[in-house]
Amino acid sequence: MISSLRGVVLHSDADSVIVEVGGVGFSVAVPVDVARGLRAGDDTLLHTNLVVREDALSLFGFAARDELDTFTLLLSVSGVGPKSALGVLSALSVAQIAEAVANEDDAPFRRVSGIGPKTAKLIVVQLAGKLHAPVSLTAGAAPGVAPAAVSAKVVAALIALGWSERVSTETVHEIAGTAAASDLGSVPALLKLALAQLGPSRTERTSV
Repeated sequence: MISSLRGVVLHSDADSVIVEVGGVGFSVAVPVDVARGLRAGDDTLLHTNLVVREDALSLFGFAARDELDTFTLLLSVSGVGPKSALGVLSALSVAQIAEAVANEDDAPFRRVSGIGPKTAKLIVVQLAGKLHAPVSLTAGAAPGVAPAAVSAKVVAALIALGWSERVSTETVHEIAGTAAASDLGSVPALLKLALAQLGPSRTERTSV
């Protein structure tokens, strides 16, 4: 079992990266926010799950251990395969998944591509009691302030897309002040808001 990889990113695209470890390049499927936050030449550590099938060996990687643990739990749900589980973690944060399960709310899962109504209900039922839901999605953060881990990932993604650290940090702070509470705990949601404000087509890094 390959449980983690530490190495240099050789290539990244929308939902995967190639990480070189000891001269060997490993192709790893990752959540959208992880892929956006990495670029060629970056050093990275990914917590991984090796899925073994008759016709393939597939690696799935995550920036945080709790994301990997949640991925593993999702795989235990009837009808949820690796790609569907990855899709859930690309669309929802671990906190949002835990809260939805705790509230017996399958709506967030039904909005994930590849997850039908029956499977969404099974996720809620079969993961009940297995995830620790926070008091709120922004537990530990003041109103209008995204959790530090979420902000850091969004800032890193913006820097990778070409904006300066100052502009990226200021933008995340600004949009957090007006974002809905449900968006504050979601990297994809905050990143989407930031790109809408800055413009997704920018390629040159903003000067400090």
